[in-house]
Amino acid sequence: MNTPSTKDHGFTLIELLVALFVFALLAVIAYRGLNAVTQTRAHLDQETRKWQALERFFARLDGETAQVLDRPVRTANGAEARAWVGTPSATGSLEDAQLAFTRNGGFDADGTPLRPQRIGYRLRQNKLELLRWTALDSAPYNAPSVDAVLEGVSEFNLRFLTSRLTWEKQWPPVVPDNALPKAMEVELVLKSGEKLTRLFSLR
Repeated sequence: MNTPSTKDHGFTLIELLVALFVFALLAVIAYRGLNAVTQTRAHLDQETRKWQALERFFARLDGETAQVLDRPVRTANGAEARAWVGTPSATGSLEDAQLAFTRNGGFDADGTPLRPQRIGYRLRQNKLELLRWTALDSAPYNAPSVDAVLEGVSEFNLRFLTSRLTWEKQWPPVVPDNALPKAMEVELVLKSGEKLTRLFSLR
C-alpha cells in the first residue's frame, strides 16, 4: 500500500523572526538584571568605604583626645596658644585650624617615649584635614604638614563642655574656664545628607 510522502521542512521566516524577537527580549532582560546587580554592588562598595573612613576618623580622634596634655605652645608669630583651642571655622591661612591641641607623643616600636605633638583639624573644600606641627613651639614660618583624612564633608561643627556644664562653640570660652574642656561634641554633616554626632570625654 502506498503511503503519502512527507517532506521535512525548516523554520518559516515568521518563526525565525519570532525566535529572534524572544531571544533579543531575553537578552535585554538579562542585561538589565546584570546591570542592576553591578550598580547595586558598586553602590554598596562605595557606602562601605564611606562608613569605614568615618569609623577610622572617629577612632583616630578618640585616641588623640585621650592623650591630650595641658601644655600651651608658642605659635609661629610668637604668640602663646592655649593647650586646647577650638573655633567655629578656620580663616583659611596655612596653619589655621578649627581644632588644635597638644597631645602625648606615645611610644615608638622599641617602647621609647616620643615627644609631645601639636595637631589640628579643619574643614576645607569639603575635606577634613589633619595638621601636624614638627615642634610644640614653632619657629617663624614653620608651617605644619597637612593631610586630608576624610572627604565628602559639608560641615564640621564643634562644641566644648565647660566646668560649669555649659556648651560653648569656641575654646577658650568668653568666661574664663580651665585649660581643657570636660568634653567635646563633634558633628559632621556629609555631602550625602547624613549627620553624625560623637561625644568625646577629655577629663
